[in-house]
Amino acid sequence: MGDWWQRNIMEPGKLPLLLALTAFVLTFVITRVITRLIRAGKGPFGNVKAGGVHIHHVVPGVVLTVIGGFGAVAGGRHGFGSAFAAVVFGIGAGLVLDEFALILHLDDVYWTEAGRKSVEVVVLTAALVGLVLAGFTPFGVDGVSQDELQDRANVIATVAGNFLFSLLALAKGKARLAIFGVIVPLVALIGAIRLARPGSPWARRFYARRPRARARSRLRAYHHDRRWSGPRRTVQNWIAGPPDPTPNKH
Repeated sequence: MGDWWQRNIMEPGKLPLLLALTAFVLTFVITRVITRLIRAGKGPFGNVKAGGVHIHHVVPGVVLTVIGGFGAVAGGRHGFGSAFAAVVFGIGAGLVLDEFALILHLDDVYWTEAGRKSVEVVVLTAALVGLVLAGFTPFGVDGVSQDELQDRANVIATVAGNFLFSLLALAKGKARLAIFGVIVPLVALIGAIRLARPGSPWARRFYARRPRARARSRLRAYHHDRRWSGPRRTVQNWIAGPPDPTPNKH
């Protein structure tokens, strides 16, 4: 265990990244527990207010992210300073992304259906950082041999090809596959070769005069959403709590 830790974490200078990821995840979990207790009216916690203004935790999150980010840049990859800055940055990023939906909508949508976006972004961020920590390099350069790394043409071709796969997946409305494909190239390839989702830029451009392709796209999207929307909602509700019911409009 000691050899593995030294070889895979300490020598490559990945300790700050590990600390930042750990602080990020723990901050998100603790924040969600506290906000759910506040929502339920339990425990000693309450909303922070100043002069009648509700101070969202994204505010201290931004401050901590800025401090931790600049501290990490100044501190290098080794030493106590870089480790401390990484923890501060991770805490700040956890607070900020927990209210990602608020930033996106510029509205307090924390306990609404739109607020589910915060959970998706946090999970996605943690997964991507975890992949980088495990040794994956963006655009598949980690899969290039040492001899190929010395050949700039091979590296450029690898990066350009994987970047193209990610762009195609994004154009086809497969945002998650496109994002993960930046780190794991074959994932983007799957999104690039499959049918585009209805309403995506690819579908609007290339399926406009192809009724069969449009029909297949809608049918596949319907079955996919029907299969995965329920489990996804269950996990999101377990992590973040169920959203407030949408009021009926008459």
